[in-house]
Amino acid sequence: MTVTGSPTPESAAVRVLVVDDSALIRQLMTEMLNADPGIEVVGTAADAFIARDKIKQLRPDVLTLDVEMPRMDGLTFLQNLMRLRPMPVVMVSSLTEAGAAVTLEALALGAVDFVTKPCTDVARGLAEYAAVLQEKVRNAAGARVARVDSAPQPAAVATATCYRTADRLLAIGASTGGTEAIRTVLSSMPADAPAILIAQHIPAQFSRPFAERLDRNSRMTVREAEDGQPIAPGHAYVAPGGRHLRIQRSRSRWLCRVGDDLPVSGHRPSVDVLFESMARHAGPNATAALLTGMGDDGARGLLALRKAGAATIAQDQATSVVWGMPGAAVMRGAVQQVVPLQDIATRLLAATPHA
Repeated sequence: MTVTGSPTPESAAVRVLVVDDSALIRQLMTEMLNADPGIEVVGTAADAFIARDKIKQLRPDVLTLDVEMPRMDGLTFLQNLMRLRPMPVVMVSSLTEAGAAVTLEALALGAVDFVTKPCTDVARGLAEYAAVLQEKVRNAAGARVARVDSAPQPAAVATATCYRTADRLLAIGASTGGTEAIRTVLSSMPADAPAILIAQHIPAQFSRPFAERLDRNSRMTVREAEDGQPIAPGHAYVAPGGRHLRIQRSRSRWLCRVGDDLPVSGHRPSVDVLFESMARHAGPNATAALLTGMGDDGARGLLALRKAGAATIAQDQATSVVWGMPGAAVMRGAVQQVVPLQDIATRLLAATPHA
């Protein structure tokens, strides 16, 4: 993996190329992005071939890319782009199951983040959408863009049943860049690993396809969490998009608790909510890792876990797409170990006593 991107200087506006086959969407996104004084749309393109020429001509810092386009689809173009000229890309996806699956594949191919398509039939909600779009584009400009030259090999981990225990719990929190980071960690876990609770910032329509994708790439059984669901070793539970995930002790077993209460730090699911729940109910029986992501969600919760006697881990800056969340946790003194992504699974297991 080669790091090819670098943050845009704060004094310079982020130069964006908007790629979408819909003229209305191109116009809307251009207006919304240009409303931010720190962003400049330097051009638009209706398909991948026009985009290819404009990238060479305009040298944008960030690309917004439609998933579905004529002549060449967004995935094929993205794959070619990340092979020949890696750059930060924010995918624009529809809120459908098919759109979610394609978007997750785009993140695997190197896209930094994604936004849903703006609703064009009503003005209500466009201001909120514009703020999200602007933030994601600014974040993407400072992200590390990696070229993956070959399929990554999962780190070797123990496969013996000595890890199977119902008393220990693992937790993972992530945001920008997290879908692939979490896949990397879970692909390195043995089938009998302690149960893992996962909070990833993701829309409601995306969390189930995300869990299904993780399940296909992991020895563990991965499911979208359901309220009241028993937590079992060898299983991983993904917080449903748009809902918080907590844990609860019920006699001799752990349960997932899923709630619709207000967002925390602007997020639902929130990593802080999951981590603070584990600090209260699991304490020293927990081990948690905070992975790549923008902002500071999870830093407070990881500190609570450390104070409760849990082992705490953060992904290092060199392997993070964005080091906001793990960096904030390090600054708070919440982290015991800072390690590369490929070592997270091993460290999670190493901090877990054998049954």
